[in-house]
Amino acid sequence: MDLIHVQDAKMQKPKPPRGKGYTAGSSLITNIVIKNKEAKIHLDSVAFGTYVGKDYLGMIFTNWQERLMLIEGIKFRSSSQDMHPLGILEAEITFPHPTGSIRLKFEFVVMNNCTSQHFILGNDYLNIYGIDINNHGDR
Repeated sequence: MDLIHVQDAKMQKPKPPRGKGYTAGSSLITNIVIKNKEAKIHLDSVAFGTYVGKDYLGMIFTNWQERLMLIEGIKFRSSSQDMHPLGILEAEITFPHPTGSIRLKFEFVVMNNCTSQHFILGNDYLNIYGIDINNHGDR
């Protein structure tokens, strides 16, 4: 293939030492408020859906089982295992910010075997709300 006008990309931050490039990334875990309690959420553009493990959810919601909507006919898989959905929970979450907080309504799939100690905000609601988590400036 003949390529024309190729130039090197400009680095936005210093490059790690050779063989340590994998150390340059970071996860996008931030604080939210849900049910008047502070919680953690991972903004994960690779995750197909938005979900939470039942154990972590139990620390935030009491009687969450009574509010579950039925989920049928869909399979979930993480990078390492099949996920077992229990149902869907609708909730409002708030991203706190000193200049003005933002409240959003979400539906989280509650997973029986998810061990994460945070909510996972997947590509579904990132797309619905137009949330851009690309590396623009400071995080």
